[in-house]
Order: sequence, then C-alpha cells, then structure tokens
Amino acid sequence: MVILKSKHEIEAIRKACQVVAECHRTIAPLIKPGITTNEIERIFEDIISKHGAKPYTKGYKGYQYATCASVNDVIAHGFPSDKPLEEGDIVTIDTVAELNGWLGDSAWSYAVGKISPTAEKLMRVTKECLDLGITQAQPGNRLGDVTSAIQRNAESNGFGVVRDLLAHGIGRDLHEEPNYVHVGKPGKGLRIKEGMVFTIEPMITEGTYFMTIDPDGWTARTFDRKLAAQYEHTVAITAEGPQILTAQ
Repeated sequence: MVILKSKHEIEAIRKACQVVAECHRTIAPLIKPGITTNEIERIFEDIISKHGAKPYTKGYKGYQYATCASVNDVIAHGFPSDKPLEEGDIVTIDTVAELNGWLGDSAWSYAVGKISPTAEKLMRVTKECLDLGITQAQPGNRLGDVTSAIQRNAESNGFGVVRDLLAHGIGRDLHEEPNYVHVGKPGKGLRIKEGMVFTIEPMITEGTYFMTIDPDGWTARTFDRKLAAQYEHTVAITAEGPQILTAQ
C-alpha cells in the first residue's frame, strides 16, 4: 500500500532530507586522493548527530555503518574503509538520516581527482538520468514514464541500468511502497499521485547491468567489474509537480 503524505508530513521529511543534503554539501570539496571513506563516514555521523538526527542504516538489518561507500565497480552497499581513495576513482556515498521519526535518503557519486573520459561520461549520464526521471514524476503520470526516461538515456549512451536494486517509497520506514526498478515503458505502472514520497536513484553501469554480491552479504558489484555510478534524491509529489527534498 502506498502511504500518501500530508503537506505537514512532507515538511517533516524535508527536514530529515536537508540533514542528508548538508552531509553531501560538506564532503563534496573534500573528496580528493588520499581521503578515506572512513573519514567521510565520521564526517557524516558528526553532521547527522549535530542536528539531533540518527544515522538510520547503522544497525539496519545488521549493517554497521552510517554510510555506504561504493568505489569504482561497486554499485551499492560498499563498506567504508581505511583504504585511501586514489586518483581516477569514482565513489558513491549513500546515507539515510532519521529526524523525529522521519527519513531522508540521498546518494551522490564523486570524482576523485582527474578521472577517465569514460568515468566522466558515466557520471554525467547517470546524473542526467536522475534529472530526467524527476522531470517525469508528475501527478497523473505513471512510474513507467519515470523509469523509461532513465532507461532510454542510459542505454542510448551505451550504458546499463541495474535491475536488481530498487528505488522505494520513504517516510517513517526506509522501504515503503512503491518499490520499483529503473526500467519500464511509458504510460505503464503505478499512477503517480500527489502526496507520494519516493526515491529516484538510477544505478548506471559502464558495461553489463548484471551484478554480484560479495561474501560479506552486502557489497554489490558489477558482474564484469566495470564502473558504476549512482545519483539519488528523495522526491515529494505535489500539485505543482515534483519537489526535491534532498536538494543540495
């Protein structure tokens, strides 16, 4: 069942989302060769706690960290570590903050120093996919309008769209309905309605969209070990159209 949110509830979610947005604004200029993802983890935890919020993923189904830190061929759910990031890496940092019982969720990919032309294109196209998907998240449209825009843009540029990890509704719980994959057909799928709040979070791959899970049970990698990127916003559907609650 999709839980529609009131304007008051959307504003409460926005406050949690803006904690997450501040985390990303803070680390963006700090991502350089030599920084570790554990350092980023600590920065995120400090910002989240400063606002009286909690890092929702810490302890979620046994996950031990406030962030997911996914480097190069890792699509999602990578563990933070003390390994320094290197020139040419791309890293996706994902976090969820809980404030007064409401959740905000956003992931962002970052270039570490100078990256390859392929990595630059992958990051650019992935961000375009997010923007195109949000543009289609209009009341009266269907989820297939969102997902088909993402799929067309990625595949027309020679990239893959991950199928095995889903976007989701969000509010008091992290994975509310709708749970959906970022591929589809225009005019198909669930009708988008005012009051819905959900993530749009395309995971785009340099090569195949197939993935594997590491023995740790969390880390999702591209099957061919080529690059992956992801950009994610939490979006509220209003009468005026989509509002990006995690806007930076």
